[in-house]
Amino acid sequence: MALIECRDLTRTYTKGETTITPLAGLDLDVEPGEFLALMGPSGSGKSTLLNLIAGIDRPTAGSLRIGGHELATLSRSELAAWRSDYVGYIFQLYNLVPTLTAYENVELPLLLHRLTRRERHRKVALALELVDLADRHDHFPRQLSGGQEQRVAIARAIVTDPRIVVADEPTGDLDAASARSVMALLARLNDELGKTLVMVTHDGHCAEYAGRTLHLEKGRLIEAGEPAVAAEAVS
Repeated sequence: MALIECRDLTRTYTKGETTITPLAGLDLDVEPGEFLALMGPSGSGKSTLLNLIAGIDRPTAGSLRIGGHELATLSRSELAAWRSDYVGYIFQLYNLVPTLTAYENVELPLLLHRLTRRERHRKVALALELVDLADRHDHFPRQLSGGQEQRVAIARAIVTDPRIVVADEPTGDLDAASARSVMALLARLNDELGKTLVMVTHDGHCAEYAGRTLHLEKGRLIEAGEPAVAAEAVS
């Protein structure tokens, strides 16, 4: 059974008198433990889909079920609790709090959970060890390289042991060597820890780490290697 099930998923926005529809009638299944890459031009709906899966945004129409939960039926507080348990989010620009150390940044999501200080310490230490930054726990973001900042952000995303990790252009602000290091880490999370990953990327080299790649064109999904004309012919 799919972990993520999108059926006729639609999201529209109103900008002045114009209606924008980044997603229209999209169907998608993501299996547990899958690593899915989403590619496509700007404005194709990639980040919109990612934010819907992460519970940050809500669909205008259609169904989005994750782990048996229909997200559209959850209240705001229920959705926040679900997101805290189910999803870890990795941002392109890290979104670390500059006045907090690496340890404190990773600890932030755990403050929403009923854990003792000792339990939080154990989880943070493990997450930092997984991203090979245990020796940088007391460093502030300004004292870290871009690649190290992103690894702190990854540790923060996985510290609650979420079922799904979503990543929005996780290497977009990194040099080639740091990007390879981050992608190797994401692949490890998928291969060794069985995390379900959904990643948006413009970089074909990053997409090669995923088990499946889909292209979004004007809110419609196309399998990697499938001609757009053929996709239109069956719709």
